[in-house]
Amino acid sequence: MKAFQKALALLFAAAIVFIHSGSAIAALTIEITQGERSGIPVAAVPFRWQGTGDPPENLRAIVAADLHRSGRFDLLSPADYLSRPSEVSEVRYKDWRLIKAEALVVGRITEKGPDQFEVSFQLLDVYRERVKVGLRYTANAAQLRQVAHQISDRIFYEMTGIKGAFDTRIAYVTMQLSDDGDRVYQLMIADSDGHNSQQILKTTNLPVLSPAWSPNGQRLAYVSFSDNRSGANVWLQDISAGTRRPVARFDGSASAPAWSPDGKSLALTVSARGNTDVYVLGVESGELRRLTKHPAIDTEPAWSPDGRHLVFTSDRNGRPHIYRVSRNGGKAERLTRDGKENAGASYDPTGKRLVLVTNRGQGAGYQIGVFYPESGRTDVLTDGTLDESPTFSPNGAMILYATRMGRDGVLAAVSADGRVRQVLKSTEGDVREPAWAASR
Repeated sequence: MKAFQKALALLFAAAIVFIHSGSAIAALTIEITQGERSGIPVAAVPFRWQGTGDPPENLRAIVAADLHRSGRFDLLSPADYLSRPSEVSEVRYKDWRLIKAEALVVGRITEKGPDQFEVSFQLLDVYRERVKVGLRYTANAAQLRQVAHQISDRIFYEMTGIKGAFDTRIAYVTMQLSDDGDRVYQLMIADSDGHNSQQILKTTNLPVLSPAWSPNGQRLAYVSFSDNRSGANVWLQDISAGTRRPVARFDGSASAPAWSPDGKSLALTVSARGNTDVYVLGVESGELRRLTKHPAIDTEPAWSPDGRHLVFTSDRNGRPHIYRVSRNGGKAERLTRDGKENAGASYDPTGKRLVLVTNRGQGAGYQIGVFYPESGRTDVLTDGTLDESPTFSPNGAMILYATRMGRDGVLAAVSADGRVRQVLKSTEGDVREPAWAASR
């Protein structure tokens, strides 16, 4: 067996270790395992509630959790606050300088009618004593968590100059053993913080792999099986309609779908007649075009942000490495040369970096790295032995990937500079195959 096939077999074997559970829906919980020591000190005052009964959501808690898990902010404890304003006219800036806050978040939730609320917030510069930004939103109770994420996104942008990615969604696959001993797979979507999880697909003894979001966030492509006898195929799922269809019928099996930036094409791997190559499929036309033609294994395609070329994994030089080819085909260029093996690459939003799975040799195992095509440098960001399936956040600031903690399959996230880490654990079963949507 070739080295690349061995590596794939090892990763797949790791993906099918299960925890016995009878639960149907698995939620995610986030644990910060490493953060920056010198984050920006921010005070977020509890939003003032103006309505009957209790507020439907604790917006301050959601915003504070978002900013904290980004690793870029030091959220000051409300126990240290000397006052609790809800708008700029009530702010005594000296109170906040005394507790060394650089920025202050204040806000209100006002009940306007049955299931109708107005949310206002202001982000204040404590030392310049001015409003950096202030906005208002209208929402029903079910939309308030999303409003909180939108507030977090705006704060993140104002404080860092980087677009926030809190109001986004992720997809992932959970794997469990039922009481009858069957393997139960669930394709799930959730908010970026793991809340509002929703089951998209549930299968028994038929694996679900490689979910990929369309650029507009309305559809998912993924790999599944019709039955135990047929080969793998790529399916399209409409999130809002709840319908799915195979993208095409293949003479063989299809896997590893990747959307083009314009959403009109899917790059995928087709294995037929003993050969595995990268193809491009018109999503609506069904036209299939072969992109690579080589006796080696060519797989795991990913588009550049401008759609002009693709990267893919190939063992054509003996071990898996990353190659680049024009979207029109032609000769492929090898990109990675350092390390024993490199696989599963995809671009950041700028097109200047690739995230990938790397094996540096000498028993290091499989870890997540960021590769810079211009210099050929790879920065290894994780220290696991079976890290896989990395994907950039829509703003390129974080990387979501799958790994193992003991016997458990979990998702983890690391900042693109390696300084911030967090773990997303499933309440039931293993969780694998993460994908981060570029838009909601």
